[in-house]
Amino acid sequence: MADNFLLANRLYAMTIYSIEPGDYAHLTNLWERSARATHDFLSEDDIQFFRPLILNEYLPMVKLFCTQNPQGVINGFIGLSDNKVEMLFIEPDYRGQGLGKALLSYAVEHCQATEVDVNEQNPQAVDFYLKFGFKVIGRSELDGMGKPYPLLHLSLN
Repeated sequence: MADNFLLANRLYAMTIYSIEPGDYAHLTNLWERSARATHDFLSEDDIQFFRPLILNEYLPMVKLFCTQNPQGVINGFIGLSDNKVEMLFIEPDYRGQGLGKALLSYAVEHCQATEVDVNEQNPQAVDFYLKFGFKVIGRSELDGMGKPYPLLHLSLN
C-alpha cells in the first residue's frame, strides 16, 4: 500500500509504502549495512547476535513503512510500535537525502509517533532526533537486551 506524503519544505512528493513479511530478508540486510555505517560501537559479534533477532523477532513485532529508490528497491525503513519509533534505518548510499526525515515525519503525522530510544553512542542519530524536535527525557545505561550500550529516551511531548 502506498501513501503519497509531501515532506514539508521539500519540492517533491515522497511515497511511503507499507512493508510485507516477504521484505524482511531485504530489510535485515539493509539494517546490517546501515548499522555497520552508523553504529561503530557494535562489534562483529553484536551484529551477528542481533541479525537473527531483527529478522525473526523485531521486524514482525512492529508496523513497518519504507521508501524506495526509482527502481522500486527499499532504501529506508521505519518500524513503529504504538506511538514509539522502534527502528529507523537508511541505506548508507542514501543517507543525507531526506529519507529519514520523510519516514519520521510520516510516523509523527500519520501514526502519532512521539517517542524514540536512541543509542547514546550514535551521535548522528541523537542529533537527527534533537533537530527534529525530540527532547531527552531519560537515560538507561544498558540497551533493551542488557548490553552496555546506553540509550537516551526521547519524546516530542
